[in-house]
Amino acid sequence: MHATVYTVSDVMTRTVVALAAGATFKEIVRTMEERHISALPVIDTGNRVVGVVSEADLMRKEEFRDSAPERGPRARPPAGLDKARAVTAADLMTSPAVTVHPGAALGQAARVMALRKVKRLPVVDDDGVLRGIVSRSDLLRVFLRPDAAIVDEVRRDVLAGRLPDGIESIDVDVSEGVVTLTGRVRDTSVVPLAVRLVRSVEGVVDVRSELTGPPHRPALEPDLAQEENARRFAPQPRS
Repeated sequence: MHATVYTVSDVMTRTVVALAAGATFKEIVRTMEERHISALPVIDTGNRVVGVVSEADLMRKEEFRDSAPERGPRARPPAGLDKARAVTAADLMTSPAVTVHPGAALGQAARVMALRKVKRLPVVDDDGVLRGIVSRSDLLRVFLRPDAAIVDEVRRDVLAGRLPDGIESIDVDVSEGVVTLTGRVRDTSVVPLAVRLVRSVEGVVDVRSELTGPPHRPALEPDLAQEENARRFAPQPRS
């Protein structure tokens, strides 16, 4: 058995509002306002994503409204001036767009968002055709998994067969996504591995390990220890 792996296709929004390259500035603002969306993908006639227009792109026009960017023929224009003058999606958009594949793991999508500092990603297939969109809130939806489902997956797919003692000696409790492991294991060196495997389960908020090693045998008195050693190492009679 393998642990359940959630992908972008499991959480993405499939009905997407997109812009044609010729969409006007006002059309873009109006669409964002009506749909309560901060960024929109721009597609070509084949529904392939060619860029993204965000509120930040639109704000360039307001940023340069009262400024005087023309500073002579040799002056280098300030960054963002071209977008401040743009009136269509084709000129406003950031291109190439930062996208993600439907089969990408949720962790991969989250890393792309963090690295590129974006709140949502167009989801495209191998041909670049728009298939959906995934947002930060979509990625967080996995943390709404029921605790019982997490318990079942941790016991059945993660711990079973991974630890030398199996799972009979380990108790798994989940409360609000926080997993607590209690019980004894024969080899305590496997505990970090168990914690890491459980932490990788989708929907797990945190893992608390209370796993301990086998109980220690009480120390024997010196004379009893000698007697025990003599018994253990005594030659066995031949049959």
